[in-house]
Amino acid sequence: MLDRWTMPLTQAPLQLVAKQMQRWGVRPDQVTLVSFGIGMLSLPLLALELYLAALVTILLNRLGDGVDGALARLTDSASDAGGFLDIGLDFVFYAAVVLGFALADPTANALAAAFLLFAFIGTGTSFLAFAIMAGRHGLERPRFQRKAFYYLHGLTEGTETILAFVLFCLLPGHFPLLAVLFGAACLITTVTRLWGGYRTLRRFEARS
Repeated sequence: MLDRWTMPLTQAPLQLVAKQMQRWGVRPDQVTLVSFGIGMLSLPLLALELYLAALVTILLNRLGDGVDGALARLTDSASDAGGFLDIGLDFVFYAAVVLGFALADPTANALAAAFLLFAFIGTGTSFLAFAIMAGRHGLERPRFQRKAFYYLHGLTEGTETILAFVLFCLLPGHFPLLAVLFGAACLITTVTRLWGGYRTLRRFEARS
């Protein structure tokens, strides 16, 4: 929901970092892989309840997630393969963060973490299923031209997920409540994406 406002604000600083990466000869896929590796460090850090250290790795991962796309556009090397790698690793990273909180305090956090992972399945599958169908029918991305995949808007997108992870790390004692609230928002996103995607594709097919 917030991505449409936050993305324009982040493009200028991401471009600056991407230009420096270009001067160093770094490739977008390298940024994707290194960022993923850094992000996955959050799993053991969270399990050890080193929440602030984990937050640093989470934020670095998200920074890299923005830089790889900016670098790909800057070097005219954007590709479906790179987009696939980027989004696939993103979902693994998201799940790893939630698993980290479950491992930190299984008694208090495991059920809420399981619910959030259940909700993530809904947002992830609705995201990717519509992207596949949109690509098959040649639908264009009307708002997020910088994204590798066409996807429908929702209550929870990238910005909301980052904010949720930040709150999880800053308020780890409230993880169960925060995870349930965010999971509920993700389920709303799933429902709206499924309904919106279905209607969008039906309208497109009716015109074809």
